[in-house]
Amino acid sequence: MNNPTTRQDSDTLLQRQETPPLKRYGVFLLNDDYTTMEFVVEVLTEIFMLGEEQAVAVMLLVHHEGKGLCGTYTRDVAQTKQQQVMQRAKAQEFPLQCIVEEV
Repeated sequence: MNNPTTRQDSDTLLQRQETPPLKRYGVFLLNDDYTTMEFVVEVLTEIFMLGEEQAVAVMLLVHHEGKGLCGTYTRDVAQTKQQQVMQRAKAQEFPLQCIVEEV
């Protein structure tokens, strides 16, 4: 005998199968005494795709507060952005540091 599945049963089954939302990770730049403000703005506009005004605002936050959030992403994307920043800073011989933290 067939046991027809009701809509309510289907909805309950779907709810049980839903995966939890992916964790989000923030990518932060850390202040130092050597990396130029222009370079930081360049990184923010080219890697994080921020507009010029927003990039300047984040750069000033890094400069005054010691740390600034560049964006939030899934873990893999955040780590990729971090690597891009570190590679670009190394190529330009700046000691800029970039960290990833769960937010």
